[in-house]
Amino acid sequence: MTAALSVRGLRVEYPGPPPVHALDGVDLELRHGECLAVFGESGSGKSSLARAALGLLGDARCSGSIHLGETDLTALDEDGWRAVRWQRLAMVFQSSSALNPVLRVGAQVAEAVQVHWSVRSGAAQARAEAVLAWVGLAADMADRYPRELSGGERRLALLAVALACDPDVLVLDEPTAGLDPITRGRVLTLLAQLRAQGRSLLLLTHDIDALTQLADRAMVLYRGWVAERGPVARVIDDPRHPYTVGLLNARPTLATIKDLRGIRGDPPDPTAVAVGCPFLPRCTQSIDRCADGRPAEVAPDGEADGGRVVACVRGGLVQVVRARNLRKSYPVRSRGLRRHRVDAVADVSVDVREGEVVGLVGPNGAGKSTVGLMLLRLLEPDAGSVELEGRDLLAADGPALTAARRRAQMLFQDPAEALSPRMSVAETVREPLDVQRIGTPPERAEAVRRALADARLPSDDGFLQRHAHELSGGQLQRVALARALVLEPKLLVADEPLEGLDPSERATVLQLLKTLQVERGMAMVLISHDLAVMLRVADRVVVLEGGRIVEQDTGTRLLLAPQHPVTRALLAAAGRDPALSTNGGPAAHDGPPHTSEYEEELRCEETGSSAAWRP
Repeated sequence: MTAALSVRGLRVEYPGPPPVHALDGVDLELRHGECLAVFGESGSGKSSLARAALGLLGDARCSGSIHLGETDLTALDEDGWRAVRWQRLAMVFQSSSALNPVLRVGAQVAEAVQVHWSVRSGAAQARAEAVLAWVGLAADMADRYPRELSGGERRLALLAVALACDPDVLVLDEPTAGLDPITRGRVLTLLAQLRAQGRSLLLLTHDIDALTQLADRAMVLYRGWVAERGPVARVIDDPRHPYTVGLLNARPTLATIKDLRGIRGDPPDPTAVAVGCPFLPRCTQSIDRCADGRPAEVAPDGEADGGRVVACVRGGLVQVVRARNLRKSYPVRSRGLRRHRVDAVADVSVDVREGEVVGLVGPNGAGKSTVGLMLLRLLEPDAGSVELEGRDLLAADGPALTAARRRAQMLFQDPAEALSPRMSVAETVREPLDVQRIGTPPERAEAVRRALADARLPSDDGFLQRHAHELSGGQLQRVALARALVLEPKLLVADEPLEGLDPSERATVLQLLKTLQVERGMAMVLISHDLAVMLRVADRVVVLEGGRIVEQDTGTRLLLAPQHPVTRALLAAAGRDPALSTNGGPAAHDGPPHTSEYEEELRCEETGSSAAWRP
């Protein structure tokens, strides 16, 4: 079936000096009756794409093909465009300056009808009144000038003008920008109704929440180039291109308290000619091949078929660590002489991608630290597998294991126990370089100073000669962080990094971890029993209890709809769940760790019976 709107190899360049490269080989296909959302930063080429589709580029140079059904739009002269524009294809412009300031609103809608439908003024006026009423503007609004309308009313008037001639395809350039929440909701409702009527919508927007409500598929533009495309749920809930991840991390939302994280580096210069991948200067997982040429669109790693593609030579976000079916048990002596084994970790699987923060949360004794140690092979699992950057960590030995240690580091729960009291700050941070035999003594000294600067610590000689007992708790934790960072790892496992710190130091360390993670693209496993911390930092949260995963999801969904009693208890303890007492929490283990303290309540939920919450 022919697409409603099809674009192939579209390039747009605005004359200079210097010339601006707005679009660089964009392909898209808008199907009949669907909404395709295109989103990206300002300057990514969204408006140029819209104007190219409407033939409104002026003196810009344009190449490629644009088809509206079977009609080749690039071959139309002005007479041909008059039969297409507004009748078959219309646009809602971003700026209300598209309205004529000296013509009443009703007259502007009627003018479009009269010009393109060649009807009498009375029929055009009746059509205008009907369309204005449909978008929700009162009858008296037709007699007002644009300056006499609010910003939201002007946006509705622009929609009415676009709908005047009943087009099949509607291009919407930032239709919700600058609107108050109530008007924004009205606009989204109207657009949903248009889509339900069978119209095709091309939605160009910064508003990610709007596109999740409205769109079927999403396309991510960066510097006039498609970085990722696919079903909107997959692109938004599980982004696989580093740029998409950065955009979504910068999105504010009322659903969660997750702090915002931007994209490192500066937006691209549209006048420069990109060499290789356009996102290369800002990407944290780039390799030499990224500079060889434009990456082809490929299915992300692990997705054979699903309609989603990313333009990345590495297949999208790299999976830094992949652990499957980890188990660890310990022998314990019961009463008498009988010995048995207790599961500390039972069948736990965890994946962590480039630049992702995965939180392991649960009550004390849930197995969080044990999992963290096994991910780095600081503790040998009884069963299961661990891959670090695609290599079998458990099979590594000799030089391979030494190299793996350099790529993965741990920030231990108690730095006072993890760091030697006999070593100075300089010796503590330099020790990993000494063990790995990296660099000359001056190069190691410079690396130590850089690591301390990254950890927001001084690097003067006086501080370098201090010992652990001369540092505050927060300084000691940041020295431990500098020691972990000096090898520039791709995986950091942080075990209760905020434990025992005062509120000010907690905030400093937490902000530091987030900043370093964005700048370096590190994968991070954050271990804590504090779910409030996880909601601020983690992209995904894994809830453990009794050595097993009982729930895992994004922080937003865990906050809004926790499924397991353990999760609800942790939310209550963090003050985030009004349905539970904040004094509620996991019961102390009086049996083997693998025995769930919440099985009775869970059974009651499943059977519909009732049981008192066990404190």
